[in-house]
Amino acid sequence: MQDVFTAYGAWIFFGLFVLAFAGWEVWQFRIRPMLVPKAKIKAMADALIARYGSDAEDMTYGEEDRAWRYSDTFKQGVLRRVRRELWRRYRAGEWE
Repeated sequence: MQDVFTAYGAWIFFGLFVLAFAGWEVWQFRIRPMLVPKAKIKAMADALIARYGSDAEDMTYGEEDRAWRYSDTFKQGVLRRVRRELWRRYRAGEWE
C-alpha cells in the first residue's frame, strides 16, 4: 500500500484538491443560496419589480453576470433564485 502512495501520491493529492474545489463550488452556488429564506428572495423580486418594472429580469441577469465575472458564486446563486422567482411571476401573469 505504501508503494501506491509513493508512486501516485501527487495524483492522489491533485484528485483530492479537485474534489475539494468542486465541493466548495457546489456549496457556494447550489447549497448556500438555498439557505436564504424564500421571503427574502420574494422581497428582492418585489424591490426589483418596483424599481425596474418590466426590465427587472434583465437587470437581475446583468447583476448575475457581474457576480459571475467577479467570481462571487454565492451572489450569483442568490440572483439565480431571484431570477427564477421573477420568471415564475411572469409565467403566472403577475407582472409584465
